[in-house]
Amino acid sequence: MKTEIFTDKDIKKVIEIIRNEGIVAFPTDTVYGLGIRYDSIAAITKLKEAKRRPESKPFPMMVSSLAQIEEVAILNPRDYILIKKWMPGPITLVFKKKASVPDEVTNGFETIAIRMPDDKLVLEIISGVKVPLLVPSANISNQSPALNYEEVLAQLEGAIDGVMIGSCKNGISSTIVNTIGDELKIMREGPISLEQILASLKEKS
Repeated sequence: MKTEIFTDKDIKKVIEIIRNEGIVAFPTDTVYGLGIRYDSIAAITKLKEAKRRPESKPFPMMVSSLAQIEEVAILNPRDYILIKKWMPGPITLVFKKKASVPDEVTNGFETIAIRMPDDKLVLEIISGVKVPLLVPSANISNQSPALNYEEVLAQLEGAIDGVMIGSCKNGISSTIVNTIGDELKIMREGPISLEQILASLKEKS
């Protein structure tokens, strides 16, 4: 496979590739990500092969709207507060998935990790594809996430359809928060702390 190099002027081509079950790497507000449409088993299989990803590990999802979150996740009132306060931004929230979401999307897990990036270009790509995307970091599993397109190519050239030239805003992976249960739990430290998140809930109470 030839990995094409794109700029933001090629966004229509990028959207077309992802719509047609391809894989494109693009910069986000955290690190470079690999984007595929979430509802394609063929694309999920290709993504696992490209990243050499363990079968047991599910991919995080990116959305461009609250409506897309509601399409795939079961939300409670606290969840809506967290979404309104912190999305878009460098936070990934883990929710219980709806039964309509195929098990292949979450590797059999009953939960789904969702992020809304604070990046106009990425939101435009997701909106253009018209479905949520699965967007893990752009790297081979257990290697460092790529922060520029050269680093993407160094690890994944020939394994993905394309990569966009661009820059990541902060280079730090998002905070992952498990919302299941009474207490919020940090699954991965990131730019937003648990203290900040809990304080935002008190502001709304």
